[in-house]
Amino acid sequence: MSDIATRNRVNDQATVLIIADNADFARTITARWQAERVLPGFTLMSGDLCPGVNASAFDMAIVGDVRPGVLPSVLTILETSNKPVLFVARDAHTAATVRETHTRTLVLCQPEEALDALVLVATEALRGREALARARRAEQTAASNEGQATLGRYMLEMRHTLNDALTSMLGNSELLLAEPGALSAKSRDQLETIRHMAIRMHEILQRFSSLETELRYVEKQAEREARARSHGAADCL
Repeated sequence: MSDIATRNRVNDQATVLIIADNADFARTITARWQAERVLPGFTLMSGDLCPGVNASAFDMAIVGDVRPGVLPSVLTILETSNKPVLFVARDAHTAATVRETHTRTLVLCQPEEALDALVLVATEALRGREALARARRAEQTAASNEGQATLGRYMLEMRHTLNDALTSMLGNSELLLAEPGALSAKSRDQLETIRHMAIRMHEILQRFSSLETELRYVEKQAEREARARSHGAADCL
């Protein structure tokens, strides 16, 4: 059976890779999955083509009727992808062998009698992987936010030091500008530029102070709303 993409991967839609040398195996699974509320995308592949599989192109793999001589290499390749792998065994002997040799593969037996269980297990595996991905994204966002917050706190802490330095720059520049004839026209222009830039930096620092006040107000407002929700939930109990 050649590579057939029955559904394209759209946005964050999960993709299930089904590997089997028997087309009926894939048709049975995809037909049963149609009854589920959340339907993943499917990519069908024969066992011989598995060595060329791209690990980033699927979220989990289901292996069915694959020739015994090819099966070990197929499972080994899939396990290295760190994606969930389900193997549907036709007999207890094959199931036992795979459980011993491929401990990262989940083995199910007799798909005709346990098709609902197969779809249920696969669905839960996809949900678990999706939840893990969301948790990792949340951790990355939290780490990024924490870094920005640290930078913001440092800038606020240094605000007074910078203000003192700017006050000195403004004071000295104004004293020099107040002495007529002490500087050439070019030097006075350069000193005026320094003075204007110092005033601009001072205005920026004043904006930091305003932002700090606004942020504190927002935090207090959020705390009040959280307490109100907590009291409301307690009253409902």
